[in-house]
Amino acid sequence: MSADALGTLLQQPLQFPGAHSALAPAGPQAERVHALWQFMWIVSAVVWVVVVLAALYATFRRRMPAVDAPLEEREPLSSGGPGMLTAVIGATAATIVVLFVFLILDFRTGRALTTPPAGALPIKVTGHQWWWDVQYPSSRPDQIVTTANEIHVPIGRPVVLELASADVIHSFWPPNLVGKRDLIPGYTSTLWFRADSAGLYRGQCAEFCGYQHAKMAFYIVAEPPEKFTAWLAQQRDSAHTPADSLTRRGREVFLSSSCVMCHSIQGTPAGSRVGPDLTHLGSRLTIAAGTLPNTRGNLAGWIVDPQSIKPGAEMPSNQISPDDLQALLAYLETLR
Repeated sequence: MSADALGTLLQQPLQFPGAHSALAPAGPQAERVHALWQFMWIVSAVVWVVVVLAALYATFRRRMPAVDAPLEEREPLSSGGPGMLTAVIGATAATIVVLFVFLILDFRTGRALTTPPAGALPIKVTGHQWWWDVQYPSSRPDQIVTTANEIHVPIGRPVVLELASADVIHSFWPPNLVGKRDLIPGYTSTLWFRADSAGLYRGQCAEFCGYQHAKMAFYIVAEPPEKFTAWLAQQRDSAHTPADSLTRRGREVFLSSSCVMCHSIQGTPAGSRVGPDLTHLGSRLTIAAGTLPNTRGNLAGWIVDPQSIKPGAEMPSNQISPDDLQALLAYLETLR
């Protein structure tokens, strides 16, 4: 999917398969959460209707005596007798039963969401203010894949996420695939899901984590296993060596600027892990944690003045001459 196509989808978020909605489940965990929500909603609606009808019946079942009638002519109010007591006991018992059923179903759903099956694909996700670091671990250090704000997964295979936070409390939530899981500083938690259909699924930080919490999104790209394998192999490659003078100049601009203080590109001296790894930046669909489609114009604006796009972000503004900026953009676009 091209960045231009993604831009169109981002403008119409409810009209593509990855709509950010728990009401459009695309995996077994999301199906369980959706089924539990539907059951609770239906039962709660029935209880509400019964309570309203009971209140209306109690209101209109008999006319109250006039307040100005002589005391001896007023009919004494009845407490309802045994019938009323039976109704109260029945309503109380029904409430206990409903809540107990809710408890059992909620417990069963929670157990199903926290017990990953064997053979799951491990992925590490670390929340930062305000972006997501994504790593595919390997027993060989040179085979570890690091990307940002975009999680590729094979359809039909369970995925286990190892979640952590680098600063404050975040919450990882891809509603189409699974429920929320908080990321607590100093503590590692796990979450598993399985995508059963190919698509682009949007996720969001669901815990207020600072000024740009609303612009801390991510995308899960679910694709056929063979396509995922090809993507993973491509991500293990180092950055391509510039093939012309413009991209060589762009690499020099990158390595001689403040960019190297925060970012890393495999195959170059840049190795900082403060910000996202840029080794394959050109292959990503968005920049700034889902804030903008990854186009040349958006990337230029983000490099020069990120604070106008995402105020409070860790990335500072960069004073780069127009010629150097064009060379830098040409270089970054080769990082695929």
